[in-house]
Amino acid sequence: MSVSPTSESAPSPRRRGRPRGGSDARARIVTAATEEFAQGGYDGATMRAIATRAGVDSALVHHYFGTKADLFAEIIGAPLRPDLDIPALLEGDRDRLGEGIAAYVLGRFETPDVRRRGVLLLRNAIGNRLATPLLAGFLSRELLSRITDAIGGDDAELRASLAASQIAGVLVARYILALPGIATAPVDDLVRWIGPTIQRYLTDDAS
Repeated sequence: MSVSPTSESAPSPRRRGRPRGGSDARARIVTAATEEFAQGGYDGATMRAIATRAGVDSALVHHYFGTKADLFAEIIGAPLRPDLDIPALLEGDRDRLGEGIAAYVLGRFETPDVRRRGVLLLRNAIGNRLATPLLAGFLSRELLSRITDAIGGDDAELRASLAASQIAGVLVARYILALPGIATAPVDDLVRWIGPTIQRYLTDDAS
């Protein structure tokens, strides 16, 4: 958008709003971010480096996408944001945390669009030498570290990862492998079965 000065000698007043970057800036940011994540991994990629590669101001990257986690989720087509939603569950009733997490993930996956995109993401991530470490880095930094901090203890990192493995295993068994029983069980039944296991990982002391 061009700005006409009010006079030849007076500079144009600075306007507030979206930082400049060109009409194709958003597409260039997505391309640059994809390349940065592929090259440096989730932890190695920075918003500043993405902006530099895209040829835009870093403020424009934040304007379009918010945080690095938001940008990554956009690129991979994340069907849900456990990094945002599960920490909120951690602030609620700890006695029913396992059921809450199981109900959240499985309940969302029953939505057709979430299921479609989630299955595609799982298929792409499993065994893909580029996608697997990227997704693992995102989950480790943005989700598991928050759970670890919330539950505390010397083995908190292990317990958080075990809880995540329980959820991931059920998603693969139900929506990709379609294992008998799991594939057809009502969500409420699955929550009753796996909720206590997740609860034990997150809140019980194994020592």
